[in-house]
Amino acid sequence: MSRIKTFNLPDLGEGLTEGEILAWLVKVGDDIELNQPIVEVETAKAAVEIPAKWAGRVQAIFHPEGTTVEVGSPIIAIDTDPNAGPIEQSTTGAPAADLPTPSAASLAAVEVAPEEGMVEPGLIGGVAPGGRTAVLVGYGPRNAPAKRRPRKGGVPAQAATAPAAPVQPAPAPAPVVPAPALNGNGRPAGGPVLAKPPVRKLAKDLGVDLATLTGSGPLGSITREDVQQAAAAPAAAEPLTVAATATAAASFGADREQRIPVKGVRKLTAENMSRSAFTAPHVTEFLTVDMTRAMKALDRLRERREWRDVRVSPLLLVAKAVLLAVKRHPMVNSTWAGDEIVVKDYVNLGIAAATERGLIVPNIKDAGRLSLRGLADAMTDLVQTAKAGKTSPADMSGGTLTITNVGVFGVDTGTPILPPGESAILAFGAVRELPWVHKGKVKPRLVTTLGLSFDHRIIDGELGSKFLRDIGDFLADPEAALLAWT
Repeated sequence: MSRIKTFNLPDLGEGLTEGEILAWLVKVGDDIELNQPIVEVETAKAAVEIPAKWAGRVQAIFHPEGTTVEVGSPIIAIDTDPNAGPIEQSTTGAPAADLPTPSAASLAAVEVAPEEGMVEPGLIGGVAPGGRTAVLVGYGPRNAPAKRRPRKGGVPAQAATAPAAPVQPAPAPAPVVPAPALNGNGRPAGGPVLAKPPVRKLAKDLGVDLATLTGSGPLGSITREDVQQAAAAPAAAEPLTVAATATAAASFGADREQRIPVKGVRKLTAENMSRSAFTAPHVTEFLTVDMTRAMKALDRLRERREWRDVRVSPLLLVAKAVLLAVKRHPMVNSTWAGDEIVVKDYVNLGIAAATERGLIVPNIKDAGRLSLRGLADAMTDLVQTAKAGKTSPADMSGGTLTITNVGVFGVDTGTPILPPGESAILAFGAVRELPWVHKGKVKPRLVTTLGLSFDHRIIDGELGSKFLRDIGDFLADPEAALLAWT
């Protein structure tokens, strides 16, 4: 049994397909222990430190910092018995004299960007890393080293030695000439479509026919951006013409533009918001509430001995109001599942948090069972962990209902977009001192505006209005609401 173990990037949660190496916590030649953190990886959901599966000595690091690596690709080699003497040959075929420097064979395992005319790794029908053929789910059996198939008419014949099964027949030169008969990627309009499984799923969710699209990826493959643009095309067609004219007139140089790669949290947020906006029919209602009594109740709570070391904010009362309102209207805490609606008897309460990495929505599991003190402690831990960039993928999975506190930015309210799989999200605006009619007289009162977006497939106007009204009633007079409802 070989003493050199190759550690592959694991799936860090919910079927993630790739991660970016933020920082290596070890270097070649370091002795490491079992479960010692060796690398920090950023996925679409969180930055996670990955522990070592074996104790030993680092022999090779296959990807530098800043590299995006597919799940299952080797990232590090570890000598599990460094005191056993010199290594005659590594698992990658490198002679011992070359270690700890990665060998050419080791570096060959590193995924590189596809060259012009080659099929991008992971595309359906294309060659995947390691010489396997990508299929709809996972990969086929590993083959002998194979060359990628060429683009028709653009690459020398000696490069086209890939297995013939997924390769479409090369058309005669004459039919290739007429542009109307071809897709933008150079294939017949009715031919097979190249797209990765996540792109196919996104197209299905948005109701986009991949066969009608012109791919912008390698060899005309369909990308997420192609699908999202196609879904938004009807509404954006006319503005695009005007924008193109204005851009042509301005024509500024590239030195006055900044291009930011879309990855990690930003990429996941974009995908989720696009999918939600185009699949769930949103309705948003607003309610302005006098929170003067609630703010006074918070002041009295802070004065109590057992609460002096607890962070107490208006958001705590909003969260409590939402949880109590869910008990009175359980259908709000549900998910649309196609042929059925899944009503959940637990509330995983999401709290949207703005971090340096972007917007994330960790959630408090089974928040409805917590006392007010337990809810306060859970919210404090959640926010501190998020701002420190240590939120785990598990903490951001499984949310059932979300609150976004736009008031911290001085905003009165908003029309929030539903997180995928949820049926309601509440926007909590800034609490301001405003003139308000109280007991027949205009007086300065502490007022906020709530905005509730909900999935109209599940929640009709009456239910959404009653749910929002109950939240407002609690914030207007929390003591009376607690006496009446509990």
